[in-house]
Parts: sequence; C-alpha cells; structure tokens
Amino acid sequence: MDFSQTEKNLNYTFKDKNLLKRALTLSSADNTENNETLEFFGDAILEFIVSEKIFDENTSEGQLTEKRKALVSDGALKSVSEKLGLDKSLIRSMGDLNNKKAIPSAYEAVVAAIYLDGGLNAAKQFVNATLDFAVGAPKNHKGKLQELLQARGKSCPVYEHERVGTEQSPRHIAKLRLFGKTFQGEADKLREAEQEAAKQALDYIACTDN
Repeated sequence: MDFSQTEKNLNYTFKDKNLLKRALTLSSADNTENNETLEFFGDAILEFIVSEKIFDENTSEGQLTEKRKALVSDGALKSVSEKLGLDKSLIRSMGDLNNKKAIPSAYEAVVAAIYLDGGLNAAKQFVNATLDFAVGAPKNHKGKLQELLQARGKSCPVYEHERVGTEQSPRHIAKLRLFGKTFQGEADKLREAEQEAAKQALDYIACTDN
C-alpha cells in the first residue's frame, strides 16, 4: 500500500511504514493490527505536548485546562484530520462509514506512530505544526449560569442525561429544567451537551431580563 501522499500531507516520512498503516487501520478492518492502542497512547502524548506548549501562558490553571480541552477536543482534531486528509486515508470495512470518532482518533494514532517512529521531538514538531494554538478557551456557559443563579439566591442547576446514537457513534443529550422551561443540548461529548443546554438557558435569561 502506497502512503506517499499521506506522508506528504503529514510532512513526515516514516522509517517504519507499518506504523502509519496501523495508525490508519480501524478495528472493523483488522481485529488485531488496528489503531486502538495507538489512539490510547497518542491521546496521552498529545495532552503532554499541548500542556508543555501552553503551560507558561500568563493565565490561570482553569483557563489552561479549558484551552487544552479545546485544542484536543474531537471537533478540533476532526478538523485538523480532515485538513491532513486522514479521513480519506482510513482503512476500514465497507460497513463502517458512520464512525464519527474514527476521524479525530486517527490524528491521535498518527501522533503516537510518529513518536514511536521518530521520537518525542518529531511528534512535537508534527503537533506544533498542525494544531492551531491561537484558539482560545471555550466559554464556560455552565459556570456562568451557576454563578448567575447563585447570585439570585437559586440552587445550582441539575442536568438530566440521555445517550443516543449508535455504539460506534454515540451522542449525548443534556436537559436542564429552569423557570418552567426545558433547555436541551446535544453533542458527541456529554460536557459539550451540558454547555449547550446552559447556553440556551443563559440566552433565555438575557432575553427576559431585557
């Protein structure tokens, strides 16, 4: 299998081509030589590289944590994976076309593959060249809503959760009941669904206050 275009997109040439092949292979195509353990390892390497890159920014621990979450979120990694063409390079079965997690996971697996093939410096160069570190921390709608309710003498909001979708592509729904109304958010990750529900509640409060 020729991975020359993929390596060109990554701006990295593998000494061990099998590492790249494994990083792009889903379990639906191969039960043993797939990218699941590389994804696991790559997740940890990626968090370390991102943490090292941003840790001396003049901001708080909480803001650094939120920025790191934004940088390594499924949405951010899906975007960079598609820019690198990893979504088109995945090796999978014909019936495995709706696995939303596969695309961001491919980036994590590639990070691990580059680390194993060329060492930490190579992995750092790849991550630093492909992630957009200018991104800011996402707005904490949950925290803002909680502060607003507490300031008005009300109890902290309670979120109801529901999991939908498929095993391979799960979706999460978070519901928040306030002021006799239900605010609902839906996303791939539970915390993102909660943030969306909180944002809707804040928008409603802003409208009623005006």
